[in-house]
Parts: sequence; C-alpha cells; structure tokens
Amino acid sequence: MRIRITTAAVVAVIAVAVVGCSGDKDDDSAAGTTSSAEPMASAAADGGEAAGTGIPPEPTGAERDAVLAAVRDVDGRLTHDEDKAVDAARNQCAALDGGAKDPDHSAAQRFSYDGVTLTDEDGSHINFGLRGTFCPES
Repeated sequence: MRIRITTAAVVAVIAVAVVGCSGDKDDDSAAGTTSSAEPMASAAADGGEAAGTGIPPEPTGAERDAVLAAVRDVDGRLTHDEDKAVDAARNQCAALDGGAKDPDHSAAQRFSYDGVTLTDEDGSHINFGLRGTFCPES
C-alpha cells in the first residue's frame, strides 16, 4: 500500500514538473529569466522542500484541524495517523491544482492506506472537503 501512495506522489510531482517545464525557451531567454529548475533548486536549498512542486505548505492550527475533519468525514480511520492524512491531503491538492485527469480516482488511491480502501465516490467527497478547506480552486 505504501508503494502505491509513494508512486502516486512521485507521478503527481513529475506531472507538475513536466507541465511547469513545458513552454517556449526563447520566451524565457528574451525576458532575461532563469530556467524553471533554478528556482526549485534554490527553494529546496532554503528548506522549502515542497516549493515549486505545487504542494502547499503543511497546514497548522485551525487549517490543519479543518483538513483532518474533511478527511475524517469520509472515513475516521484515515486520520489515525494524522501526519499521513495531512501529507496525502497536500499531495492531493497538488493533483487538483495540477489538472489531474481523474482527481476523484486519484484521491481514492492516495487515501487508501492502513487497510482502508476508498471508492472514487469517496475520493470525490475528499476532494470536495479539500476544496472547501485547504486548497480552494483558484
């Protein structure tokens, strides 16, 4: 199960990186900007491990409580390990904001762990909760 979650997270990060790196290089050179890899490297060096990946920063306080409540609303067992639930929520926000093809299925896969298997409908409920709390549509 851990492999599935790790694989989904890696795929999401790669997808966001590929989308972020696509474009016309001549436009960057003409504008005098640096490559998109350079800001990510410096952000990571500054301790911002999620910077540049589309993954939002870890929520704290009331925001963290709201994220956990949204996940718990689908299945209370998912928040037994709160850090795992928050990490999955952060990765799912990146998928939602990155234009995932099937975000409901993605959420169902990402949150299916510790013996809990979710359906795409459950994933839809998680996405609804995340959009209402942690990663609103921009």
